[in-house]
Amino acid sequence: MSATMAIVEKAPDAFRTISEVADEIDVPQHVLRFWESRFSQIRPMKRGGGRRYYRPDDVDLLRGIRHLLYGEGYTIRGVQRILREQGAAFVQNVWRAGAEPAPPLLEEDAEDAVPGSGDDRPEPSLFSFSERGDDDVETSKVDQAAGEAARLVSAENRRKLEVVLDELLACRQIIDGALGQH
Repeated sequence: MSATMAIVEKAPDAFRTISEVADEIDVPQHVLRFWESRFSQIRPMKRGGGRRYYRPDDVDLLRGIRHLLYGEGYTIRGVQRILREQGAAFVQNVWRAGAEPAPPLLEEDAEDAVPGSGDDRPEPSLFSFSERGDDDVETSKVDQAAGEAARLVSAENRRKLEVVLDELLACRQIIDGALGQH
């Protein structure tokens, strides 16, 4: 019997590892870890060595967040607003067929951190580089260029680009930390 044939399905109420959840909801593991930093409602159990174990409710919450970000076109800020206003139980079910639909997108949900959208300040980032000073002008130029490009990109592709940008910012923070440049 091959190893692939010996895989046993877990019970629906069993805890899942990050790799199982990533495969199940079709999101890379690093995105799940990033979402944990942005959504305080995601709280997997952590065991020795930092291994994450997700409860069924955690998996449903992640499915809901994925649905709102990728399926409905919300930004991270927009999903945070829904979690605040509607609660985690709403987001845990929003992805299911026949569930109550997500509230309509607000302008700030669709135009998050785009210059000229009424809020010329970018969304506060998990990683701030303005303390170094030399990044302020460069960041402003990048924000302006990103705003112009965002107007030309479809909503779905824009969401993908936002995830990549957030991941790049996380990488930059790690590199700066490793180099001792806080």
